[in-house]
Amino acid sequence: MFLKNCWYVAAWDHELIDGKLLARTLLEEAVLLYKSETGRVVALQDRCCHRGVPLHLGRREGDCVRCMYHGLKFDPSGKCIQIPGQELIPPKLGVRSYPVVEKDHLVWIWMGDPSKADPAEIIDFPYLREPRWKGIPDYMHYKANWLLIVDNLSDFAHLAFVHTKTLGGSEEYAYKTKPVAIERLPRGFRVERWHMDAPPPPFHAKVLPAAEKARNVDRRNIGHMHIPGIFFLESMFSPAGSGSEQGRREGTREYRNCQFMTPETRRTTHFFWTYLNDWEGEDPNISRSLHQSLIEGFLEDKHLIEAQQVVIDTDPTFELQAIASDAALSHFRMTFAKLVAQEEAERGIVQAAAGKPVKPHEIGLKA
Repeated sequence: MFLKNCWYVAAWDHELIDGKLLARTLLEEAVLLYKSETGRVVALQDRCCHRGVPLHLGRREGDCVRCMYHGLKFDPSGKCIQIPGQELIPPKLGVRSYPVVEKDHLVWIWMGDPSKADPAEIIDFPYLREPRWKGIPDYMHYKANWLLIVDNLSDFAHLAFVHTKTLGGSEEYAYKTKPVAIERLPRGFRVERWHMDAPPPPFHAKVLPAAEKARNVDRRNIGHMHIPGIFFLESMFSPAGSGSEQGRREGTREYRNCQFMTPETRRTTHFFWTYLNDWEGEDPNISRSLHQSLIEGFLEDKHLIEAQQVVIDTDPTFELQAIASDAALSHFRMTFAKLVAQEEAERGIVQAAAGKPVKPHEIGLKA
């Protein structure tokens, strides 16, 4: 179900301010996140090794955390360094620690083999750190598998029907536009889609100057999806007929949409996102309006995706069928499945070499 050896978003950096101990389930593992006194982000198994009390119910002491049941104290590596009333501490007493990196206001975590955690593999999205790109970071929780959210973001055609009055604009978007390019990548895809000479969608019209609201636009969306569930969308709106498809950008307004899907469990998902623009100047109401519009749009998606999950849970034999607009998401699903199978096979080989029993389902085989 899960790909372990890759980087996932665990939190926004602002979720860890003021010494907060943040409890978050990631890939069905309970994790404690906090910032040490020195400012370093720490990720530990959220379970004291003594009696299993969650560590997020404890307190931070400098760079360490203390369980407030019997007082065991753990350092950032997860090692127990103090037991009140006991001088000798068994060297193996401790909890699991996870590789974690803070980058561009995001906290990234590696849930797999720590020896394979290379920070250089974290997807780079420079707009998150460039001051001219402004937006409001946010979080949403889904009662659905993260791959259903990935599917939703992989298919721009749904904008016409799900988001007619918010992000889409009209049903003609589904009928008159087709992807001009679908690039299948080793760990994801890139899709480009144009919609020419159409009214601006509601979310965009809301933030335009009065003189521009009634003018038609040429709209370009370029979506990038990366394993395990990272989506970047470049949106561009140009005056209709201005030649933006040929590279002319006069009068163009652009947005950058960042979305990160991290499995909580196989049926629930952490959804981190922000919507950036580079033209609001000193008017923060632009970001506020866009933020609210995206919430409205995501709630429209959420309603349908969570209903999908209920249907799938009700009938596990139901198989999703593909249509032409599913080309990108089908590639992503197949790529993801291959990576999971490869990781499970490697884990099975390691277990066998260590003399541990290997069950058929642990290496992707049928019993």
